Amino acid sequence: MDMTRRHAIVVGGGASGALAAVHLLNQAEPRYAVTLIEKWEEFGRGLAYRTTNPDHLLNVRAGNMSALPDDPDHFVRWLAAHSDLGLADSYCFVPRRIFGDYIASLIEPFALAGSGAALTLVTGECVAISEGPDGILVRLADGRSLHGDVLVLATGNDPRQAPPAYYANPWGPQVDAGLPRDASLLILGAGLTMIDFVLTRVRAGHQGPILAISRRGLMSHAHRQVDPVTVDERDVPFGASLGVLLRWLRSRVDDHVAAGGDWRSVVDGIRPFTQRLWQRLPPASRRQFLEHARAWWEIHRHRMAPAVEAMITRVIRSGQLNVIAGKVVETSVIGAGARVRYRRRGRNAHETIDVAAVVDCTGIVLDPGATTNPALRSLFAQGLAQVDPLRIGLHVTNDCALVATNGVASTRLFAVGPLTRPAFWEIIAIPDIRNQCAALAHRLGQDRR
Repeated sequence: MDMTRRHAIVVGGGASGALAAVHLLNQAEPRYAVTLIEKWEEFGRGLAYRTTNPDHLLNVRAGNMSALPDDPDHFVRWLAAHSDLGLADSYCFVPRRIFGDYIASLIEPFALAGSGAALTLVTGECVAISEGPDGILVRLADGRSLHGDVLVLATGNDPRQAPPAYYANPWGPQVDAGLPRDASLLILGAGLTMIDFVLTRVRAGHQGPILAISRRGLMSHAHRQVDPVTVDERDVPFGASLGVLLRWLRSRVDDHVAAGGDWRSVVDGIRPFTQRLWQRLPPASRRQFLEHARAWWEIHRHRMAPAVEAMITRVIRSGQLNVIAGKVVETSVIGAGARVRYRRRGRNAHETIDVAAVVDCTGIVLDPGATTNPALRSLFAQGLAQVDPLRIGLHVTNDCALVATNGVASTRLFAVGPLTRPAFWEIIAIPDIRNQCAALAHRLGQDRR
């Protein structure tokens, strides 16, 4: 490592952490050597890009997936250079594993210079973080300690912990373990995680019935090859209540559709403004959005690839997958599986189903206060970080600095990616995370301490 540079430690070596490292190292005059810590063997992948299932595609077209904001065609050129993949169309939806290869290819050159490398890759679990007058101290589970000048938290999403034995983990590397191909399955949640799990089971030859149940029974829409409309910033109702904002959006969509357009063009057209809309949304409206509008927004905003739509539609039409709106009332053990009582939305009567496993696809743990991540818990214990009042992420400033329990923003501790939802909301997709990481790298590069 170059000892003439300051030292940045990035905790979390998935896509968010890798992008943070790349942007810190990719500046015209890099001021930081970087240590990237990841508890898994592979860097740049995280939960999303570790999958080996070719049916698990990106939810964003290749043309929008460059890791470099100032070089929007970078990923498409990388695909073209790897001609054996047969993927060079800017509108194609690439298998997520291939995108993980792309992210890994970006960090690899920085780690290949032997002892003088600008990037050090450390496999291990960060269990404690502390801040002193001289910098940051990080302790790993194996007893190693690292000292840095700044630290960037990029631990991403916490998967839910499966409680009883009859629960199956949709994020596990072997989702087929112990589940017969003819088994009946109940899936909690109807979002993109459910779709991933079902496609994995079907590819493995699963033939049993699958029931997916969620509060509203909504599934994500699919992408279409349409261009975003141009939205004049002066027309955007920044600071308005949720009701006013939704009426404005619906009016734009209705007018565009009436003129023969596609609603997707309007949703994509306001994307450059979504973070500012969230930041200027009154606190009461933010809570209303999370409770009443979030599910509707996500199925329109976070869409599936057309090929994924075709596959999941076939499974539904075959009768193997049934998606309903409802609520689980009671679950009890029966043999090696479970007996589940549930109520459909709008009905009073209960129905019962016996299944080999319940699969929790309700998503990731939003509330960091419920995390089992020891690094985050150590920050909470010391008052160096706090959960935002909405309990959907950490309290950070708009330049990603952690805000301590005394209300003071840190000059050494930062966060990127999904942990920063309270400040940015739209911060789970690569196009948003790459911009955030680039902005943070620029901010840290200007620090002349």
